[in-house]
Amino acid sequence: MKKVLSFGEMMLRLKPPANERILQTNNFEATYGGAEANVAVSLALLGNPVAYLSKFPDNLLGQSATSTLRKYGVDTSKVQTGPGRLGIYFFEKGASVRSTNVVYDRAYSAFSQAKASEFNWPEIFADVSYFYFSGITPAISDDLKEAVLEACQYCQQNNIPVVCDMNYRGKMWSPEKARGVMSKIMEYVNVCIAHDEDFEATLGIKAFDGDSTRGIEQAKSFKAAMKEVTEQFPNCHTVASILRDIHSVENSSWTALLLHDGKFYETDTYPMHVMEGVAAGDAFGAGFMHALLHDYTPDETVRFALAASVLKLTITGDLNLVSEEEIKKAMSAGSAARLDR
Repeated sequence: MKKVLSFGEMMLRLKPPANERILQTNNFEATYGGAEANVAVSLALLGNPVAYLSKFPDNLLGQSATSTLRKYGVDTSKVQTGPGRLGIYFFEKGASVRSTNVVYDRAYSAFSQAKASEFNWPEIFADVSYFYFSGITPAISDDLKEAVLEACQYCQQNNIPVVCDMNYRGKMWSPEKARGVMSKIMEYVNVCIAHDEDFEATLGIKAFDGDSTRGIEQAKSFKAAMKEVTEQFPNCHTVASILRDIHSVENSSWTALLLHDGKFYETDTYPMHVMEGVAAGDAFGAGFMHALLHDYTPDETVRFALAASVLKLTITGDLNLVSEEEIKKAMSAGSAARLDR
């Protein structure tokens, strides 16, 4: 079977219980997560061989993070250890008109201090068929920016497809810096996943006007942006995007678009009551990768990816703990909410 390598930082996630604010809570629920780690876990749960590449501290937190990945079937043999700490992010769940908020505490983590020269790409990619990363990884440090670029160049030279979720994070870098970095990396990307402001923030291509209440009706401008991505970066033959109408923290509508080899594919729209709005993009990326690995048609691919994504909205924590059967049920209108007995 084809094996995926996912490259990024896994962090300790601390969340106040229920809808408490960080300012008022005396307790935090501790779990682990991070974009590329979330994708790796999802792929493993769906039965795919997947390895995770990162760098953890050689302490109990690093060991616990590694154990979490192993628990769900992820190959951790490529995870390195070294000095530093495990990055932390605090997750504050919003409600109604109060937005969900994230506070990062990741400076001086073991991963952020990794040097580009530490990664032996021929050895790392020896058993790998696909490379997956997000725009978060090169945003962490200059060395990781260089490492991602070198990894993508190696993949191109060795016919390993590269999949990138643009995943812009305004708390980590500016649009100007993101564009300077990602435009170089995109020369080697074959499949690009971008949502909302990702297009403009990372590539300077406008798809979305910033009004999150009416994302779906902007499908025409998203399609134009997706075509422009493939025109600017000829190696990128596939672009996928989630479009959303966000009515409140709890209520939104979700649909998705796929441009593959010049043809567009669209999904149905899911009206969602959101339990926790985090890592749905990672679930989309994992669903998309699973479909690629199993030769789904383009229409099936984008429908499967969106169904995986909206299921994540019903699950707390970073990890999308669902099966292929559950995702396929959610692909069929009206079937997912039935009592399973």
